[in-house]
Amino acid sequence: MNTPTKTLLRLFTIVHAFMTLLFACAALMLITIATRVGWVAFTADLDQAAAQAIIEAVGLLAAAVVALQIAQTIAEEEVIRDVQISAPTRVRRFLSRFLVVVVVALAIEGLVATFKALHENTSELIYAAGVIFSVGVLLAGWGIFVRFNRYAEELEPEAMEEAKLEDMKLK
Repeated sequence: MNTPTKTLLRLFTIVHAFMTLLFACAALMLITIATRVGWVAFTADLDQAAAQAIIEAVGLLAAAVVALQIAQTIAEEEVIRDVQISAPTRVRRFLSRFLVVVVVALAIEGLVATFKALHENTSELIYAAGVIFSVGVLLAGWGIFVRFNRYAEELEPEAMEEAKLEDMKLK
């Protein structure tokens, strides 16, 4: 590879490392805010408002998990590994990791929105239902994606073995 290309790839690695740091910082801030909201609810009267605050804290923690998982995925896939993500097996694995995080976080957000709507404004239930329906659609799409990938991985078993070896290096 020529020097300008190496320099550009190194720049991309630096940008990805910075993005990883930003996502990790966002996760820490969300955890801090969720802790404060939860603590205020815990020290207040144990009533409906406290329950709502705890539910809100759970939603914030779900968002923190998403940010942290994205940071970890970017770090492992773009910063630590010395290979490019152009390999189809790596792309499929990256997307699967990302979809796991998104589906779980949206499911938690859908539950938080449902509880909040039930206790504050029932007309908001339609939006909570929309989020939960979207989780179902994403889950079904992800299932189809995984099914099709099984066929693709049978066509290129050496790429899957290479990806597994890379995973062992990260542990």
